[in-house]
Amino acid sequence: MNRLSLLTGSALAACVVLAGAPASAQAVRPFDIPAGSLREALNGFAAQADQQIFFTADLVEGRRSEGLRGRYAPREALERLLRGSGLGWTETRPGVLVLRRTALAEETAVQVEDIVVTGTLLNVSGDLAAPVVTLDRAELDRRGYGTVAEALTDLPQNYAGSATPVVQLTGSDRGGSNAVYATGVNLRGLGPSSTLLLVNGRRLAGTGFRAEFGDASALPSAAVERVDVLLDGASALYGSDAVAGVVNVILRRRFDGQESRLRVSAAQGGAEDVSLSHMAGRSWGSGAVLGAYEYQTTRALSSLDRPYTADGDLRPFGGTDHRGLYASPGNILVYDAAAGAYRSQFAIRPGPSGVATGPGDFAAGEANLQISTLGADLLPASDRHAAYLSLRQDAGARLELSGDLRFSLRDFDFRGQPNVGLTTMSRANPYFVSPTGAASHIVGYAFGDEVGPIRRTGSSRSLGGTAGFRFALSPDWTLDVYAAWAEERGALRNTNRVNSRFVAEALGNIPDDPATAYSAARDGYLNLFGDGSTNSRAVLDFIRSGFTEARDRSRAASVNALVQGPVMDLPAGPLQVAIGGQARRETFDTRTRNFFSTAAPVETVLPTRERRIEALFAEGRLPLVSPEMGLAGVRSLEVSAAARVERYDDFGRTINPKVGLVWSPAAELTARATWGSAFRAASLPQIYDAPGASGAFINRPDGSSALALFLVGGNESLKPETAETFTAGFDWRPAGGVFSLTYFDTRFEDRIAQPVAENLLGVLGDPALSPFVTLVNPAGNAADLLLIQSYAGLPGFPSFYPIDTYAAVVDARWVNTGAVAVRGLDLSARRALSLDAGQLVLETSGSWILDYETRPTPVAPVRQVAGLIGYPVRLRARTGVRWVGDAVDLGVHWNHVSDYRDRTGRRIDAWNTADLQLGWSPGAGSGTRLTLTVQNLFDADPPFHDAATGFGFDPGQASLLGRVAALQLIRRW
Repeated sequence: MNRLSLLTGSALAACVVLAGAPASAQAVRPFDIPAGSLREALNGFAAQADQQIFFTADLVEGRRSEGLRGRYAPREALERLLRGSGLGWTETRPGVLVLRRTALAEETAVQVEDIVVTGTLLNVSGDLAAPVVTLDRAELDRRGYGTVAEALTDLPQNYAGSATPVVQLTGSDRGGSNAVYATGVNLRGLGPSSTLLLVNGRRLAGTGFRAEFGDASALPSAAVERVDVLLDGASALYGSDAVAGVVNVILRRRFDGQESRLRVSAAQGGAEDVSLSHMAGRSWGSGAVLGAYEYQTTRALSSLDRPYTADGDLRPFGGTDHRGLYASPGNILVYDAAAGAYRSQFAIRPGPSGVATGPGDFAAGEANLQISTLGADLLPASDRHAAYLSLRQDAGARLELSGDLRFSLRDFDFRGQPNVGLTTMSRANPYFVSPTGAASHIVGYAFGDEVGPIRRTGSSRSLGGTAGFRFALSPDWTLDVYAAWAEERGALRNTNRVNSRFVAEALGNIPDDPATAYSAARDGYLNLFGDGSTNSRAVLDFIRSGFTEARDRSRAASVNALVQGPVMDLPAGPLQVAIGGQARRETFDTRTRNFFSTAAPVETVLPTRERRIEALFAEGRLPLVSPEMGLAGVRSLEVSAAARVERYDDFGRTINPKVGLVWSPAAELTARATWGSAFRAASLPQIYDAPGASGAFINRPDGSSALALFLVGGNESLKPETAETFTAGFDWRPAGGVFSLTYFDTRFEDRIAQPVAENLLGVLGDPALSPFVTLVNPAGNAADLLLIQSYAGLPGFPSFYPIDTYAAVVDARWVNTGAVAVRGLDLSARRALSLDAGQLVLETSGSWILDYETRPTPVAPVRQVAGLIGYPVRLRARTGVRWVGDAVDLGVHWNHVSDYRDRTGRRIDAWNTADLQLGWSPGAGSGTRLTLTVQNLFDADPPFHDAATGFGFDPGQASLLGRVAALQLIRRW
């Protein structure tokens, strides 16, 4: 597309038709502007493009416009509106346009600039067959989000129950790989690894300790031009992971001047957020440069700050008591073989001295109760730095060189759960006393009062860059070649962790180790029969010196080429074709250092894993009917087709086609449909993860608890997931409005999953998961005892549970198993009413799940899980009204999450909140904008959910922040 630069003319008395935060000139978006006076057409353009336009009344007096309908970049849309009017325009600052007579406009040359279009490889305008939702710069600013990640999390089509910091910290994330507390996108609830995240059409490296999804929180939000969300499978265009859809974050490439942003927000009890950014850019006749920097700092939010997350006892809210037997003071526990679990025999009740000194200080049959997550943070504190640099330069009339570099560093820090443990205290300890005369007792104890919580710190570093060129092979054909490189580095360190071996030494259960500086005889013994205030600092410093460290690095590098242009001219228009290829290399490596059960730190370095991918792809768009042909009932008709062949060196070849149809029976109505296949390759850790084991108590069908041994690890026989996707819908654009409806149907096969993660706590009572469960009785069966002993050498095998107390072995390793089918409707509507004093805009959007069917294993029955905890609800919607005046705009929106049920069938109420947005621009062309947003205006609590974690809400469907007020100042210089 051409960028027209106009000479500055004489001064004119300007009037503003719409004031607002300007959107980028490159955002392809739908326009619906009816024929009529040019003044009204410009009113409609300004509202729909979020631009400011200045003109004198005599310029437009008596002029008419033929109107405009379709998808265009704003600059192209304005050119079409002004065609034949004798008027041109210039951009005095980003988003501020001034109309002038053509005689002044034609004195400068034209400059070539590309358009990034999501959902197609072709740089063309017009309607796409696939549904695309666009959040432009103005919309992001209006909603008051601090980051792009927050905006994506709130999309009606996104399920926030995976890959966000809050679901990770509340223990609700079934995937559990989000070790650096990143934010992914989970369209349709099919998993964050099934939504492909791109930046300027380029892949990111994966984040987390499985490198399976892109981190939206790593992107420099202030430099974002727009976000395109393709709500359809697109492996034919983009390759692996584009199953549920594609999120393409387009960063700005041209900007003249400077822009500063300051945003502050706060919620009750914490989570204060401050961000500051600055962007500067300059363009010249043959190129442009742009740089941006952003800093954000947020404070943590503690579970103690909300009554429904404070202590695990949810009975006051209509739930159950989820407190456990690890407490301070502790409990003397015995193993109940019949129940397969520990129970409290005595509650330790220290006397006035703070320690239990005799049988009278123990309460038989009673228990001290405490939630294992007491005082833990539910949102981390973080500091984020992000930077972006873009450079474009023409080298002659046919060659354009371009490159960009982005960087992000996010440091986080938060309070984890307290140290808890199950250990033996015996007569070897001078503080030992038995209410029964026994020689030893098993004690369930929480160390939080004495040593504090586990402290978790870490960082996530993201780096990416591209360099390439565009060469005009002819006036109609172009060649694009670029190289891209991206890296994600994650680091996590848990300190203040109790070392179980040092606990045994401090209790006197094992002899003093001369290799340590601690001596029980000299420094004192550990006493677990106290109230949490009697142990010496020397003892506590010794036992809490444990730690764990983990570092991982994910890299993706590629070389890409694409040639495109018209093959032939047909009666309805040119046949456009794009053909390209890609060579990509992905690597992943990780190392850990653990010091929580051994006398010295143990370091594990896994070998670097890598894969190489080669791809060939093509797309064509065939116009069959055009408006100029004058066919009744078929104003326009276009067919598109794409295919991609990829060869992976670790599992072989995959071929994915896609076809699309766009039919317009009338100027106001467009119908569209797509069908295609998609796939997702297993991540490298899913294939090569080393085997390991962990222990946890899970629920029996009768409500009692049982100790289970979970086996984890990779699977080198994994095949890629495959899917078929289908969409059909229409866009109706009557005068001043647009109404869109899309039906979607996605069917997954050979899903790569850990089936037991679907119902982790209830796996023992779920018949569909029985193939992954082995019931054992090692206390009474020698073969079962040998089975448990065979796993004792695996990394992570818990040493603090007696080996004969396990009741089940659960296989949680990665497998290709089962299927998923999701069907539903996406709806959006917008109506703009132009009034004398401004414009009134009515808008709504929503996603309605008709069916969500899962089959965890090939032999399991199909289950309907739409509206079930852990999956998307039936309906998510956002509806509101905006008033846009010369200097002030005001918006009120209602957000709705429909009711759903937990796994016991209990209803979880619908959640309804209201948002308020107020914007002010102090003067025409001032370049200053102040925006106040209030999310959850009436401070509605999230609906109560009796979660087994003891946190009384569902973070996948509601926020615990309550009312959040944010104030943002934008100043363009």
